[in-house]
Amino acid sequence: MDEFDNDVMHSAKDSGDDSEISSTLIIWGIAAVVLSILMIINNTSGLVLGAGGFQKSIAVICGIVIGTLGALLGDALRRFARPNSVFTRGGFFQLIWIKVFWSIGPQCIGLVIGVSLGESLILMI
Repeated sequence: MDEFDNDVMHSAKDSGDDSEISSTLIIWGIAAVVLSILMIINNTSGLVLGAGGFQKSIAVICGIVIGTLGALLGDALRRFARPNSVFTRGGFFQLIWIKVFWSIGPQCIGLVIGVSLGESLILMI
Protein backbone atom coordinates (compact mmCIF):
# COMPACT_ATOMS: atom_id res chain seq x y z
CA MET A 1 0.00 0.00 0.00
CA ASP A 2 2.91 2.34 0.68
CA GLU A 3 4.17 1.95 -2.89
CA PHE A 4 0.79 2.92 -4.27
CA ASP A 5 0.53 5.96 -2.00
CA ASN A 6 4.05 6.97 -2.96
CA ASP A 7 3.23 6.71 -6.68
CA VAL A 8 0.06 8.75 -6.21
CA MET A 9 2.01 11.46 -4.38
CA HIS A 10 4.62 11.60 -7.15
CA SER A 11 2.00 11.78 -9.88
CA ALA A 12 0.15 14.55 -8.04
CA LYS A 13 3.39 16.47 -7.61
CA ASP A 14 4.24 16.02 -11.30
CA SER A 15 0.79 17.14 -12.45
CA GLY A 16 1.12 20.29 -10.32
CA ASP A 17 4.31 21.21 -12.18
CA ASP A 18 2.59 20.65 -15.52
CA SER A 19 -0.35 22.84 -14.58
CA GLU A 20 2.04 25.62 -13.51
CA ILE A 21 3.78 25.49 -16.88
CA SER A 22 0.53 25.41 -18.82
CA SER A 23 -0.99 28.26 -16.80
CA THR A 24 2.14 30.34 -17.39
CA LEU A 25 1.94 29.53 -21.09
CA ILE A 26 -1.73 30.51 -21.23
CA ILE A 27 -1.22 33.79 -19.36
CA TRP A 28 1.71 34.93 -21.49
CA GLY A 29 0.00 33.66 -24.65
CA ILE A 30 -3.03 35.86 -23.92
CA ALA A 31 -0.71 38.79 -23.21
CA ALA A 32 1.06 38.13 -26.54
CA VAL A 33 -2.28 38.10 -28.40
CA VAL A 34 -3.33 41.42 -26.89
CA LEU A 35 0.03 43.11 -27.41
CA SER A 36 0.42 41.79 -30.96
CA ILE A 37 -3.01 43.07 -32.02
CA LEU A 38 -2.45 46.43 -30.32
CA MET A 39 0.92 46.85 -31.98
CA ILE A 40 -0.54 46.26 -35.44
CA ILE A 41 -3.59 48.47 -34.87
CA ASN A 42 -1.73 51.44 -33.35
CA ASN A 43 1.37 51.37 -35.54
CA THR A 44 1.40 54.06 -38.23
CA SER A 45 4.74 53.25 -39.82
CA GLY A 46 5.09 52.72 -43.53
CA LEU A 47 5.62 48.98 -43.12
CA VAL A 48 2.26 48.48 -41.45
CA LEU A 49 0.32 50.96 -43.58
CA GLY A 50 1.66 49.42 -46.80
CA ALA A 51 0.91 45.83 -45.77
CA GLY A 52 -2.26 44.05 -46.77
CA GLY A 53 -4.71 42.34 -44.46
CA PHE A 54 -3.27 38.87 -45.01
CA GLN A 55 0.27 40.02 -44.29
CA LYS A 56 -0.89 41.81 -41.14
CA SER A 57 -2.69 38.71 -39.90
CA ILE A 58 0.39 36.55 -40.52
CA ALA A 59 2.46 39.18 -38.70
CA VAL A 60 0.08 39.02 -35.72
CA ILE A 61 0.32 35.21 -35.62
CA CYS A 62 4.11 35.31 -35.83
CA GLY A 63 4.18 38.02 -33.15
CA ILE A 64 2.04 35.87 -30.88
CA VAL A 65 4.28 32.82 -31.25
CA ILE A 66 7.62 34.61 -30.88
CA GLY A 67 6.25 36.91 -28.16
CA THR A 68 5.07 33.94 -26.11
CA LEU A 69 8.45 32.27 -26.54
CA GLY A 70 10.16 35.51 -25.49
CA ALA A 71 8.02 35.74 -22.35
CA LEU A 72 8.76 32.12 -21.46
CA LEU A 73 12.47 32.72 -22.01
CA GLY A 74 12.22 35.79 -19.78
CA ASP A 75 10.49 33.67 -17.15
CA ALA A 76 13.29 31.10 -17.26
CA LEU A 77 15.84 33.90 -16.98
CA ARG A 78 13.92 35.37 -14.03
CA ARG A 79 13.86 32.03 -12.23
CA PHE A 80 17.61 31.67 -12.77
CA ALA A 81 18.73 35.21 -11.91
CA ARG A 82 16.24 36.32 -9.23
CA PRO A 83 18.10 37.33 -6.08
CA ASN A 84 17.35 35.63 -2.78
CA SER A 85 17.53 38.86 -0.82
CA VAL A 86 17.34 42.53 -1.72
CA PHE A 87 18.99 45.47 -0.01
CA THR A 88 17.85 48.97 -0.79
CA ARG A 89 18.49 52.52 0.31
CA GLY A 90 15.43 53.93 -1.40
CA GLY A 91 12.91 52.87 1.19
CA PHE A 92 9.55 51.21 0.87
CA PHE A 93 8.69 52.24 -2.70
CA GLN A 94 12.10 51.18 -4.00
CA LEU A 95 11.51 47.77 -2.42
CA ILE A 96 8.08 47.51 -4.05
CA TRP A 97 9.59 48.43 -7.44
CA ILE A 98 12.25 45.73 -7.08
CA LYS A 99 9.64 43.12 -6.07
CA VAL A 100 7.38 44.00 -9.01
CA PHE A 101 10.28 43.94 -11.46
CA TRP A 102 11.44 40.49 -10.35
CA SER A 103 7.85 39.22 -10.52
CA ILE A 104 7.02 40.25 -14.12
CA GLY A 105 9.85 42.38 -15.51
CA PRO A 106 11.92 39.88 -17.52
CA GLN A 107 8.79 38.27 -18.94
CA CYS A 108 7.41 41.62 -20.10
CA ILE A 109 10.72 42.58 -21.68
CA GLY A 110 10.86 39.23 -23.52
CA LEU A 111 7.22 39.63 -24.57
CA VAL A 112 7.72 43.09 -26.07
CA ILE A 113 10.95 42.14 -27.84
CA GLY A 114 9.42 38.90 -29.17
CA VAL A 115 6.22 40.48 -30.47
CA SER A 116 8.13 43.36 -32.08
CA LEU A 117 10.66 41.02 -33.68
CA GLY A 118 8.02 38.57 -34.92
CA GLU A 119 5.85 41.23 -36.50
CA SER A 120 8.72 43.18 -38.03
CA LEU A 121 10.20 40.05 -39.63
CA ILE A 122 6.95 39.37 -41.47
CA LEU A 123 6.21 42.98 -42.38
CA MET A 124 9.67 43.49 -43.88
CA ILE A 125 9.03 40.74 -46.47
